[in-house]
Amino acid sequence: MNLKQAHYVRTISECGSLTAAAKKLYVSQPSLSQMLRQIESEIGLTIFDRSVSPFRLTYAGEKYLEAADAMLKAAEQLEQQLLEIRNEHSGRLRLGISVTRAMQVLPRVLPIFTEKYPNVAFELTECGSATLEKLLETGQIDLALAAIESSSTNMAFELIEKETVGILAGRDSNLARQHRDGARVTLADAAQDRFVILTPTHSVRLIQDKLFRRSNFSPPVLLETNSLEVGRRVTLEAGACMLLPNIYADEYVTQRRGEFFPLRDFDNNRHFYACYRKNEFLPSYTRDFIRIVTQVLSQARGPFPGK
Repeated sequence: MNLKQAHYVRTISECGSLTAAAKKLYVSQPSLSQMLRQIESEIGLTIFDRSVSPFRLTYAGEKYLEAADAMLKAAEQLEQQLLEIRNEHSGRLRLGISVTRAMQVLPRVLPIFTEKYPNVAFELTECGSATLEKLLETGQIDLALAAIESSSTNMAFELIEKETVGILAGRDSNLARQHRDGARVTLADAAQDRFVILTPTHSVRLIQDKLFRRSNFSPPVLLETNSLEVGRRVTLEAGACMLLPNIYADEYVTQRRGEFFPLRDFDNNRHFYACYRKNEFLPSYTRDFIRIVTQVLSQARGPFPGK
């Protein structure tokens, strides 16, 4: 097997037919078909079951494709390493981060990073932490900045910032009326308030559901939203409560006279990490990006407990 054969077989598998694969590869269908027959003749086995549409890999084909993927991945890593050696200030950084964290991080970090690395192409993917993990595992992004647990054996984790989980409360909420700002509370202390909750794509929702089940707590829901920023604003203006990490109790919350109450009975295991695939080459500019993010956030401490 050579890299060209590996690439062609991978493309046929992805497209499901010779016609579609030939079009994607910009080669003629007869030449692609001939190459596939040559490979199958050399190994003495068929790679695809052509009696179905789309084509289905045979067992031998699955093994062949595993080896092909390994070759292509090794070649890609070598190419990245050689590029780094030739010019360590050129390349591409595909970053995944949540929208709200991007609002906090990128305006401060990108000016520093782009001034130092003007020839590094920066590509941004914005989505929740659960989705970011999947994109990282499948190689669709190079680096994720996400609030997750450092448990995956396939990933490397560098801690950027620890988070304390608590309840954000509008000034007109029962919780804010009964407790001083910054006091440690339990979920039971907010039993008389309505809650704003996030959709399951957010890491906060995973923590919230776990806490609610553990405490047998089922508050009335004022709003379920996919936007953390919408959730914060509604919480503060409607006198509601919302479960959040302390890093979102920022200047805006202070201006709206919101209050933040760390949870007394919960130790958070999900913190803000820089995550990348383990045992893969990481360019120096990517490592420097992580360093810049860590340094910038360490200098931006807010007034609320746990920050």
